[in-house]
Amino acid sequence: MNTTAHPMPRWKLLAPLVVALVIALIPTPAGVAPHAWYFFAIFMGCVVGLILEPLPGAVIGLVGVTLASLLSRWVLFSPEQLAMKGFNAANQAFAWAVSGFTNSTVWLIFGAFMFALGYEKTGLGRRIALLLVKSMGKRTLTLGYAVMLADAVLAPFTPSNTARSGGTLYPVIRNLPPLYDSHPNDPSMKRMGSFLMWTAITSTCVTSSLFLTALAPNLLAIALTESATGLTIGWGQWFMAVAPVGIALLLIVPLLCYWLCAPEVKAGSEISSWAREELEKLGALTRNELALIVLVVGALLLWIFAGDVISASLVGLVVICAMLLIGIVTWNDILDNRAAWNTFVWFATLVALAGGLSQVGFVAWFGNLVGGAIGGFDPLLAMLALVVIFYALHYLFASVTAHVTALLPVMLAAASGIAGIDMELFVLLILPTLGFMGILTPYGTGPSPVYYGGGYLPSALWWRLGAIFGLLFLVAWLGLGLPWLLLTH
Repeated sequence: MNTTAHPMPRWKLLAPLVVALVIALIPTPAGVAPHAWYFFAIFMGCVVGLILEPLPGAVIGLVGVTLASLLSRWVLFSPEQLAMKGFNAANQAFAWAVSGFTNSTVWLIFGAFMFALGYEKTGLGRRIALLLVKSMGKRTLTLGYAVMLADAVLAPFTPSNTARSGGTLYPVIRNLPPLYDSHPNDPSMKRMGSFLMWTAITSTCVTSSLFLTALAPNLLAIALTESATGLTIGWGQWFMAVAPVGIALLLIVPLLCYWLCAPEVKAGSEISSWAREELEKLGALTRNELALIVLVVGALLLWIFAGDVISASLVGLVVICAMLLIGIVTWNDILDNRAAWNTFVWFATLVALAGGLSQVGFVAWFGNLVGGAIGGFDPLLAMLALVVIFYALHYLFASVTAHVTALLPVMLAAASGIAGIDMELFVLLILPTLGFMGILTPYGTGPSPVYYGGGYLPSALWWRLGAIFGLLFLVAWLGLGLPWLLLTH
């Protein structure tokens, strides 16, 4: 058997460079400084790299900030800055390159990954899922609610929805359909498997919007927004903005899945019995599980009520230290958590690159350009149009991170150029769509390929249900969420 890995297509490696060069060679538009245009060229090359993924996202980001720093005299700083007495371009370029690593949101992402590591190491995440399945698994509909609740309980502390849904819940859920003779890639998948898998992926898309820390790109979007506009959105402010719509959707999503992806098996005792057996194997709550419960509840309370006393990022570091001291995780566990370190470098470099767009003046120029073009629009209609465009364009992206990096700075710039728009209201309207949009396609968010590859959700079914639920989420968010924001803002 030939086990040689297939090499990455050369065009995927060359495409980012070609895009950057083509943009750089285009005559600089009126009103934008040449160095800002060249920086934009590098930024767009990185975006194409994030979309095509010829290399890991962290590598693309690292190459981007390194290249911009090396070319800082031509892409980061204006001639006036370079002519300033005592201005050291080399030192300033390096300070910019590593600025993302001191961003508080990047550290919050890292801390939340460590929370997820604690769930995995202690087995608490699996125990929570099994407890819900045991208590609610005798009827198929209530089993759907058990899947939703398991995701909702884990979501505030698991910024990777891939780790939460694909890594913690899916391994439990995939054991359930065969108990009722429901198998993947087979007509029997309709007996129960399709309903359970669709409920799981739909639930995680809602929880990813409901909680700021339930989806890593949410945190990236917050950092990019702060860099571009100076606005800071806290955990509690995000939750209060999304809660009415998010909680309502969580309550009806399993029922909608039950209707639109109807299972043939409506009830039975096999699943509850299996979950009971698995819980017996786990035994009683361990000391580490109890300690982790105390830590995560304490962190949640601090995030909600103590934002003025202790930063959310520092709360994450406190919990990491406590987990190390108690022995929930070891330092080697943290060092071995490749996903956390990869995300840390990835987002730190993306924050620096996106911040650079504002630093060189490109965002201000683009915002004024778009604002002048649609300045006659009613501010509320303009906001709605930008949100719908932002949401629908997710069909073109296989990564919420790439979507955020490519389009959010553009949308923020466009909104800032429209007279009369309340930027804080716009930010609270557009950012929570990041979780919802993951339902649109089989590649829309991290766990989607896991469920798609499981064999219970064939392509035609996913695209049909994805369009229905994607539209439902958008209509619910704009129809209910916008009035709530207008009322409470």
